[in-house]
Amino acid sequence: MAITGAAELLATWEAGLAEAPTGRALLLHRTARPDVDATTLPVLPVGEREADLFALRRALFGERMQVRLACLVCGEDMEFDLDAGEFARSLGGPGGSVVRVQQDGWDVEFRLPGVADLTAAARSADPRAALLARCLVSAARDGAVVAAAELPVPVQRRIAEAVEAADPGADVTLNIACPECGAATRAELDIASYLWTELDAWARDLLLDVHLLATSYGWSEPEILALSPLRRRYYLELCADV
Repeated sequence: MAITGAAELLATWEAGLAEAPTGRALLLHRTARPDVDATTLPVLPVGEREADLFALRRALFGERMQVRLACLVCGEDMEFDLDAGEFARSLGGPGGSVVRVQQDGWDVEFRLPGVADLTAAARSADPRAALLARCLVSAARDGAVVAAAELPVPVQRRIAEAVEAADPGADVTLNIACPECGAATRAELDIASYLWTELDAWARDLLLDVHLLATSYGWSEPEILALSPLRRRYYLELCADV
């Protein structure tokens, strides 16, 4: 993964201000995977995208992630740290983009869903059926080709299990024990939302730094952004001493 410069990150942040969460997540994924065509990113398996975003978070803001949750039983606030690098390594990427299920004469191949598939299916009156139809590669019963709508519930269940096993990173769920009451709280970790919140805070702080340095020295934004973070900090300290 190439380390993105301050100017490029600011451009990503600016573009994301007018986007919905799904659009922001795609912008972040483009930043994480500049080697992949933009039209391909939405159809990559969801777990692969999550691993890419954890790796991006690690590259931009380091290993340590601070997470805060409220206990669902007693309401106590729980704060703890997670390791972004450990998440990125554990999620990894799926071994392939298609799973195969063979059961009771059925032979089914199913493509691991991407973000575009989940988004489109969510708009349908029957999201499960829509996702099945979108991602089904082939299905046959005793050699005879059948449509997605003809798949029985047990086979559909086996497909879901196979997808979950092949792409475990598609659903990152935390299970945290409350230090006060001991009850467990389950919560989904939305890395795209988490990373966007961090990027937003970083961008606003950086623009304030640009304003202060431009006011003090008369430098342009590109000149200030070209400075390393360490040199910007030293110049800001000099401004404060004046």
